[in-house]
Amino acid sequence: MDDNVRELVLGLVAAAITAAAGWFARTCVWRRKLHRQQRFFGLPAHSGCLLVVNHDPATDESAVARNDVFALLELSALVKDCGARMEVVAHDAARRGFGEHTEFCLGGPGSNERTAAHMEMLLPGVAVNTDAEPGPGQAAFTVGGERYRMEKGSVEYVLLARLTGASSPVGGTRGERGDSEAVRPVFLICGQRSLTNQAAARYLARHHVRLARRHGPDGDFCLLLRVVNSRAYGPDVVELVADVTREASASPAR
Repeated sequence: MDDNVRELVLGLVAAAITAAAGWFARTCVWRRKLHRQQRFFGLPAHSGCLLVVNHDPATDESAVARNDVFALLELSALVKDCGARMEVVAHDAARRGFGEHTEFCLGGPGSNERTAAHMEMLLPGVAVNTDAEPGPGQAAFTVGGERYRMEKGSVEYVLLARLTGASSPVGGTRGERGDSEAVRPVFLICGQRSLTNQAAARYLARHHVRLARRHGPDGDFCLLLRVVNSRAYGPDVVELVADVTREASASPAR
């Protein structure tokens, strides 16, 4: 065999080996990233989850606000990325326990009965003013004695929580149930307006890797987010105010 031909063959073989090694490495990285995402959301491939939809408090009909629909689209994209399937359920029709399936619960306790039940059991330290009458305290949050009032279009708040109820009698830990029967999380998005719900869903989609790294892939958390100048920027400018997990999980002093 001619030396030039031999060098050409060896070069092609080396290029093929390098390409195969690069593809294998990228595949391993992608699979590891996907596994972490599936674990954080409690969504193994082909598993199911619930998207619990609130109703628009501005109407008496069973309607969903426009921004809440956009929030559902953000969440459905996350479910699809994990290779899971979803079931959209109205808040007053989700008559089942929690922990067996991942659940995304959208809206505050005034528009979502399911959220109200979860907050009463898992976030007893949070109080939300559900009074429909306009006023300075409308939709205000009280967390750990601190009050967060809404200034519509200027400063608005939303709670984003990942909860497993591990300390609750209906929950359980991985050590008790094992990986195959792990407690699936409930993700609560409780905003003062539907636009803040969309902002929190987008924040979760953009920052879930960082959240899993900070709180652990199985960790519970409750974050208070602030949506800034939504009149000009919509749901895009979101700031983390504080991690209020401890305050929200503690029973309020009587």
